[in-house]
Amino acid sequence: MDADRALSRSGVEVRQAAAAFARPNRGQGVFQLLTSFGPFIAACASMYLVYPISPLLTIALAVPTGALLARVFIIQHDCGHGSFFASTRANIIVGWACSLFTMTPFTNWARQHSLHHGNWSNLDRRKGTDLYSACLTVREYLALTRWRRLLHRLPRHPLVANVLLPPLVFLVLYRMPLDIPRRWVRERRSVHLTSAALLALFGSLALLLGWQEVLVIHLSVMIVASIVGVWLFSLQHRFETARWTRREEWNPSDASMEGSSWFDLPRVLHWLTGNIGFHHVHHLNPRVPSYRLCAAHDAVQALWPVVPLSLMGGLRAPWLTLWDETSGQLVSFREVARGAHR
Repeated sequence: MDADRALSRSGVEVRQAAAAFARPNRGQGVFQLLTSFGPFIAACASMYLVYPISPLLTIALAVPTGALLARVFIIQHDCGHGSFFASTRANIIVGWACSLFTMTPFTNWARQHSLHHGNWSNLDRRKGTDLYSACLTVREYLALTRWRRLLHRLPRHPLVANVLLPPLVFLVLYRMPLDIPRRWVRERRSVHLTSAALLALFGSLALLLGWQEVLVIHLSVMIVASIVGVWLFSLQHRFETARWTRREEWNPSDASMEGSSWFDLPRVLHWLTGNIGFHHVHHLNPRVPSYRLCAAHDAVQALWPVVPLSLMGGLRAPWLTLWDETSGQLVSFREVARGAHR
């Protein structure tokens, strides 16, 4: 009982520590916009300049350009939480502007993401279609027929889930309001408006600069950005020390600190990924803007120390796909197949 009360106090303290940073700063927000959109647009321009010289070099430049686009996506992510600016209107305008670069419908994605924030690490509130932040338990998986196990495993293989599917999702599936009820007219319209705006934007670029250049440059950039973004998302809740619980044991503080990762990256990569590596702090309080997550992390870490996820741990994380309730840890399909999880 004393231990439970101590954990409860710790949860209150870390939430209060994070809440102190849940105040957007207009100056910092504008600076983040300039240092995100500026380098990305410059990188795209360099790809157009290099294309007549070497299409292969142009494709190689898609790697840093795609990584910069991931930073733009973090701004859209913040705007979806209403945390980038204090003004709701400013968040909506900037979020919509970002969506024309990320090809991700702002309103629809923000709504889906809010569901994720209410479900993560809760074994009784899992979304069956979520490949990256939900999982079956070992017992549930073994209860499937051999054919259904294969169907479950195939889209969750790291090469499929983290390399093949992300471009399909961002380039194709986000063009259609597939999961939006027909009565949600405004959200369905927003998806169609985003697709129409993208058609107008890239159609204009194709007329001005040539359709081959536009196709090669922006397709390669989106492929890189989607793969980087989805890989980061997959390891934010699937890592070796992640903890999943049943509803009666679940609470937001524990789920944030034990079910979300702190991805320990070099400073330049934290900048490039918009500090989303401090994901446990982000889940603790989604209203903390990305440009204040590092400072919030320092305050939270002093109260509730968290072991960081290393880069090598991040590379192993996509293989962890099932929750073993017996051992209390995530395991891979291979471990279950050979009984190594027991």
